Amino acid sequence: MSATIQTLDTPDGAFSLLADEEGRVLASGWTADPEAILARVRTAPAAVREGETDAADAVRAYYGGDLAALDTVRVHQIGTPRQLAGWAALREIAPGAPLTYAEFAAALGSPAAVRAAASICAKNAPALFVPCHRVLRTGGALGGFAWGLDVKRALLAREAAAAR
Repeated sequence: MSATIQTLDTPDGAFSLLADEEGRVLASGWTADPEAILARVRTAPAAVREGETDAADAVRAYYGGDLAALDTVRVHQIGTPRQLAGWAALREIAPGAPLTYAEFAAALGSPAAVRAAASICAKNAPALFVPCHRVLRTGGALGGFAWGLDVKRALLAREAAAAR
């Protein structure tokens, strides 16, 4: 499998995304370092080239205020059935309506599995497209985020403002 990597400038800093030949996003995040993006995928592509991706238009639209632009971007992740179900559920969390890890675990049908829910978020490779930033600690604390709490805070603020 080969893939294309592209880096965009965003209000939250450099944002890179890795897409396969079918245009599915494999990994993404707020960095200009291709190695940091490649480290997020379970199986690295055989070849990676710099270039344009279809998903970049959705990122630009998102930052332009169209939060729904990300919804139609296809992603491809490899994981356990529980992880795949969790990543699909993350895509159902509406912008401006974050869940706590406990609420997310309950939405997955396992209310006691809060740590497993947090692990699903931590292992999410295509950040932004699969919005793990929309899951918070109980009480509203940000919790962790692979790309930094400043980025998570900015994403949540942007989405809350747009949802009003």
